[in-house]
Amino acid sequence: MKNADILVSGGGIAGPALAYWLRKSGFRPVVVERAPAPRPGGQSVDLRGAGRTVIERMGLLDQVRELAVDQRGIALVDRHGKHIARMPTELFGGEGIVSDLEVLRDDLATVLYRATAADVEYLFDDTVTALHEDADGVHVTFENAPPRRFDLVVGADGLHSTVRRLAFGPESELVSPLGCYTAWFTARTELDLDGWFLMYNAPGGLVASARPGRRPGELKAGFSFRSGPLSHDRRDRAAQQRLLTERFAGRGWETDRLLAAMAGADDFFFESLGQVRLDAYSRGRIALIGDAACCPTPLTGLGTSLALVGAYLLAGELASAHGDFTTAFARFQDRMKPYAAKAQDLPPGGVAGYAPNSRAMIALRATSMRWMTRRPFRSLMEAQAAKAGDVELPDYRNVPAVQGR
Repeated sequence: MKNADILVSGGGIAGPALAYWLRKSGFRPVVVERAPAPRPGGQSVDLRGAGRTVIERMGLLDQVRELAVDQRGIALVDRHGKHIARMPTELFGGEGIVSDLEVLRDDLATVLYRATAADVEYLFDDTVTALHEDADGVHVTFENAPPRRFDLVVGADGLHSTVRRLAFGPESELVSPLGCYTAWFTARTELDLDGWFLMYNAPGGLVASARPGRRPGELKAGFSFRSGPLSHDRRDRAAQQRLLTERFAGRGWETDRLLAAMAGADDFFFESLGQVRLDAYSRGRIALIGDAACCPTPLTGLGTSLALVGAYLLAGELASAHGDFTTAFARFQDRMKPYAAKAQDLPPGGVAGYAPNSRAMIALRATSMRWMTRRPFRSLMEAQAAKAGDVELPDYRNVPAVQGR
């Protein structure tokens, strides 16, 4: 069988989803993941549009529904906790700011891992350190495992993709920062959300949030702030938390309580927001999917859809082309790129709308949300919601599996 051995870098959502479809078609994927096990924690992710269709075709939708987070919608609050604007989940056909089917990132990743673990090799606690491509394949060097050869390599390893850096160029040339930093963590604190995803804006481009978790006594908290480039060690958790404390302490609502809970969180994550816009999603025998290829940022709510759709389309095109990667990669790009381009368009206002600097703009944000159900503003939200399903998904399940399994 031609080009059957495929390395997938990244064990989050895009990587296991790709491995699932590759294995279904008779390929032999191997997934390498830097973490020692499936990563815990993470916020709720939206399962909407074409992404939901992919999960349904995998036969996993019922499992995911059982793990769904119960949320009434999103509500903006003032410094005293009073709701100043709301958007219930049922608006816009369940495709509004908060989807009617949201699941914690680690829950979705676990479902995908369990669906593949029996017949897909996983290399945990490891990462790619070098890629050397020749006419017959790619020689891959790992941090811990012995070197191996693969026919193809796919980077599904996120915004800071190692595969993209090694094969496409430095991150500084390929990631466009949006001037915003964000942190997520699980908070075990008493805070009555009444089922709502609560979001608080403070002057200076500050955003604090709390949303329901799935387990009793847990909520998912977040801090975001606008800023120019910061010099920070991505692995220095203590320094990141000091930075957040300096910016958010005493700023109103429940910021102090959430800061106190942050110190004890075992899944704290700090990240800069940036988008990846590539001319091509492949070079030679190496391809990219998910955030590594076309990160839209969490502001769009479409990152999970792009990851799942990208995995489905890439595996499907490889199967349809019987392993001819040149043909498959070109077809994948033709199908995926228009969908990704639309998904990367930020909601009205972009970062400035999400994290306003002034009190006047904060008030305008609340007014805009209240008006979203009225014309002409409703059409803007409907257009944003429609992006999630605006892609053709061929039924590759009818493509015969390649031989040589």
